[in-house]
Amino acid sequence: MATNSELLKRHSEVLPSWLALYYDPPISMDYGEGRHVYDVEGNRYLDFFGGILTTSLGYDVPEVTQAINDQASKVLHSSTLYLSEPMIELAELVTELSGIPDARVFFTTSGTEANDAALLLATAYRRSNQILALRNSYHGRSFSTVAITSHRSWSPTSLSGLSVNYVHGGYRLRSPFNGLDDESYTKACVDDLVQVFDMMTSGDVATMIAEPIQGVGGFATPPDGFFGAMKKELDNRGVLFISDEVQTGWGRTGENFWGYQAHGMVPDMLTFAKGVGNGLALGGVVARAEVMEAMPANSISTFGGNPIASAGALATINYMLEHDTQKNSKEMGERLTEGISQAVSDSTVIAEMRGRGLMLAIETVVPDSIEPNAPAAAQLMEAARASGLLIGKGGLYGNVIRIAPPLTVTADEIDEGIAILNEAIKDLDN
Repeated sequence: MATNSELLKRHSEVLPSWLALYYDPPISMDYGEGRHVYDVEGNRYLDFFGGILTTSLGYDVPEVTQAINDQASKVLHSSTLYLSEPMIELAELVTELSGIPDARVFFTTSGTEANDAALLLATAYRRSNQILALRNSYHGRSFSTVAITSHRSWSPTSLSGLSVNYVHGGYRLRSPFNGLDDESYTKACVDDLVQVFDMMTSGDVATMIAEPIQGVGGFATPPDGFFGAMKKELDNRGVLFISDEVQTGWGRTGENFWGYQAHGMVPDMLTFAKGVGNGLALGGVVARAEVMEAMPANSISTFGGNPIASAGALATINYMLEHDTQKNSKEMGERLTEGISQAVSDSTVIAEMRGRGLMLAIETVVPDSIEPNAPAAAQLMEAARASGLLIGKGGLYGNVIRIAPPLTVTADEIDEGIAILNEAIKDLDN
């Protein structure tokens, strides 16, 4: 079997240089068990990032593996041109869980594609190309989703057929409204939204899309009720609201099954992907029937709702419900937060810790300032890896550590992660 360094050499010769790789040197995963993975050289790691919040139940889950194997022995693929019982059964479950009344679902292969489909539906339904998104947002890497992504480092082009304006969202640390209490902060952002409507649009906006907790943006978390207050202004103007649940769905935030449920409202559409299939390529958009049926042309999906992916997703969601992984996410998230809170508080290099459930972030800064400190985040990541813990990185300036264990993580594993993180955090000040 090839070593990590040999794979890196081969990777660099045939894949684009803009495909980011974690760690120096990068590692290649060979197999996993539970919440642990092994690289091709036999090194064992506790995985607290799960392939970007995607391996939601961990590795080699018997129920999921069996469902995939059973379907693989029948039909690998058929496309949406044919009736598919796994896809229909999954659609029944997803629409029921979505909380959206009279819902329909269209399956895709990724969160990017799901958000792209949601934009297509919204612009067709409203007959408008005007979109509102949040500052510090990330919604994907396609031509349309790049246009609604508010991150310079993830925006390779300004060209777009959409007219996009950005409003203030949940990233308070660098907001001009930082320092306000929750109620005042929400009001200030809603007032900004009203001004954007009045000053920067022609009025007939199609939709606003928002992540309840911003993923790539470093788990920026708004006050509860924030999007409920915003949606009142949208409803006054007939504007649709899309909740991008690609990272916040399926109980990851602990307190709710969907991120939007913290805000006292129901979206017109929600998008999902990542953790739904425990690593299988599956996403989708759920919408009210009248919105979903607004498509003025035919459409199919070759791979969306693929029988293998649907069977695996059914097993994944049923496992979540039967084992109440949402409750575990809440309890283990609280345990993790409490376990590293003192080290975070003592550090001069950490501005704040934020997030919900098993979505926890640490933002690193230059001491006595809020100037981003990306080298400190990189140092923390490398130190954790050296001690056997995999975590993620993000944030507008690459200075935010993202910690997102599988929803099945145990108390002992959380404690192991806490010990490693505390040591790595303390070393930042040395």
